[in-house]
Amino acid sequence: MILIHGVCHDSALTVWAEMAQDAVVAPTSSRSGRAEPPAHPFAADASTLAAMLRRANPDLHVTARRVRPVTMWLPTRDDGPAPSSALIASADGTDSPTHIAPWSVPALRLEPVESVALLRAVSRNWSLGAGTFAGADLRYWAEDAFRFAAALVVRQQFLPGIAIGQDDARAVWEPVFTGDEGERLAAIAARMPGAARASTALAVTAAPEHPPIAALRKIVAVLLDHLVRSAITTTGRAASRDGQSAHDLWLDALLAADGRLNRRVDADHIAVQIAQWRRPMATAERSPFRLCFRLEEPESSPDTDPAPDDDWYVRYLLQPYADPSLLIPSADGWSGDVGGSLAPPYGAIDTREFLLSGLGQAAGISTRVARSLENARPDGFSLDTEQAYDFLSEEALALEEAGFGVLLPSWWARKGAGSRLTARAKVRAPKLQAASGILSLDTIADVDWDVALGGQSITMDEIEALARMKTPLVRLRGQWIALSSTEIQEAIRFWQAQSGHQPTLRDIVQMQIGTAGAGGGPEIDGVESTGQLADLLAQLGGGDTAFADIDPPAAFVGTLRPYQARGLAWLWFLREWGLGGCLADDMGLGKTIQTLALVQRDWEAGHRGPTLLVCPTSVIDNWRKEAARFTPDLPVMVHHGPRRARGDAFHVRAARHALVLTSYGLLQRDIEFLRERPWRGVALDEAQQIKNAETAQARAAHSLEAGYRVALTGTPVENHIGDLWSIMEFLNPGFLGTPTDFKRDFFIPIQVQRDDEATQRLRRATGPFMLRRVKTDRAIIRD
Repeated sequence: MILIHGVCHDSALTVWAEMAQDAVVAPTSSRSGRAEPPAHPFAADASTLAAMLRRANPDLHVTARRVRPVTMWLPTRDDGPAPSSALIASADGTDSPTHIAPWSVPALRLEPVESVALLRAVSRNWSLGAGTFAGADLRYWAEDAFRFAAALVVRQQFLPGIAIGQDDARAVWEPVFTGDEGERLAAIAARMPGAARASTALAVTAAPEHPPIAALRKIVAVLLDHLVRSAITTTGRAASRDGQSAHDLWLDALLAADGRLNRRVDADHIAVQIAQWRRPMATAERSPFRLCFRLEEPESSPDTDPAPDDDWYVRYLLQPYADPSLLIPSADGWSGDVGGSLAPPYGAIDTREFLLSGLGQAAGISTRVARSLENARPDGFSLDTEQAYDFLSEEALALEEAGFGVLLPSWWARKGAGSRLTARAKVRAPKLQAASGILSLDTIADVDWDVALGGQSITMDEIEALARMKTPLVRLRGQWIALSSTEIQEAIRFWQAQSGHQPTLRDIVQMQIGTAGAGGGPEIDGVESTGQLADLLAQLGGGDTAFADIDPPAAFVGTLRPYQARGLAWLWFLREWGLGGCLADDMGLGKTIQTLALVQRDWEAGHRGPTLLVCPTSVIDNWRKEAARFTPDLPVMVHHGPRRARGDAFHVRAARHALVLTSYGLLQRDIEFLRERPWRGVALDEAQQIKNAETAQARAAHSLEAGYRVALTGTPVENHIGDLWSIMEFLNPGFLGTPTDFKRDFFIPIQVQRDDEATQRLRRATGPFMLRRVKTDRAIIRD
């Protein structure tokens, strides 16, 4: 077993390998009296290390000649290095204490292109070949540092710079660690294993004192420069401009593969100019904290709301990256008294320069910040309520995008859910009467509306009072709420409109499943009801477990399995209410016999109208045979073939049957007389046939009139969620709105934007009308 380790050495990623202790004979010489660190007894030699790296990634064209000794300061027990992992050696049961000691290991300094190739391989798989794995330190560089560098490139958090060495100079792309990136840098550095920064040169006799954040900055800088340069050189390099100014040559080097500058370039002069250009950014990067702006509410007693012109205050604070929970007042920054709040080596930071630099940048975003700089030691600025709303809605976002910290009241962060106008319907449902065996959802409901703001009920008088205040920030019963004048006016119009509107129980069901709006007014936040309607709404949200099993029809031949009995109960429940349901069981779970049992039970209940069942031509005969087997007393008519009845003759013959079988092709062809008949029920087998609402057969299915509707398909969504609209429109017309509504509210948010909230809303809207069981369900297996 072999572990490959990675360490930041000489500003580059350097790797060495540790072999299983039972595969190597360790030397017996003692450490005492040695002037140089002893060789690590279990480190792979140069040839083995180079061969392992080539096997790990064929893009690593490394040779043993490049391997050099490096001193690693590692945990040591007695006279030997402690194994870094149980993969290398199992615990020997010794209680000997460990200490840090130097060991010489053969190591290879990777070039930037090699570092990226190796870290990519490790990020995909810790196993780098037979018996070869990445150590914890190398995994850290791959999973934390490399991904962080790639994220900085994606977010364009880098600037051009210059690196001057003893013999040469290079144009480089340098990461920018300000704002949120500085916080991420500190968090990632805190996770760094000690072994990832444990190297020194051979002659050094003291353990390294590299701060984790310094080592991380170096490696991320190397990786980012290569990633940016690779993207530039991939898309084409600008033509060389030899003979032009030093700045032109520097720009050419930024686009080149290696970044080396022509010796004729005055690199020191360019470095000075770059430093002047980047001084504000460099000040922010050197600082261990970022500048924060905190909006503070006006002071008021619990029983008294502040007046609209009371002052809000935006306070300036310093927030350490290493401890974001610590907020230092700017007054301490102006006095330079922050050393005790920060861990070394930041005690001597010039906070005055940082505050001036940061506020100077913020002044370009906020005129109020600019005016506050007229004071010698500004600590913030005051706002009235209208200005506070402007800060919340505009300036705060701009400051945050510029890398500053912005701390806003918690109620503003919750404004999407906690400070909107909502309406809840309180329904007094009448006693529902059966009409031809189908309970009607067209009954008028008696509804009282409870309008709430920020979760608190609000009266019409209070809404009108808010409208007269004409301010977007209002304090209602001790809670600040953001509310636009448009929302207030919509609430007033909604309340006025409800006085003359009489919703049906079908409207109430749509409100419950979240597909009925308030006509441009408040969002519908649910329904409260009693009696049969309350039972209906509760059962719609409970799946098949909400329905008690019902006895199969008396003339049904055979035994329904428990899950099939539940499916029949679910279909019967929807049939009683005139609602449609999609039975989406896996193939082989018995969609056919559950549907036949439904038709048989309806027939036995005395409802003698025919049910139309549409299926592919290839399974018409199978439906006929299954009906003869399980429901032999059910009169079945097959509408198919050139001699099929048409027009009045069809209606006369169909009226004598309980079940009429036909195909999708004939549904489209004979729709003129098929839709003339009010069917007892309509069932579509393989209902994905109508997933495209624009096809002639889908339009034909939508035009049929029926007391109840059933769709049978194991794949209600074949390609994308757009397939659902046509099936749901057949089952329950209007429940998902128009195609335009569905595209706006569900298709684009889910398919394009991956909006989880929209996904949940669609599941809530369709779940009550779709029963899906799979063969792998343990309950189904038991049945």
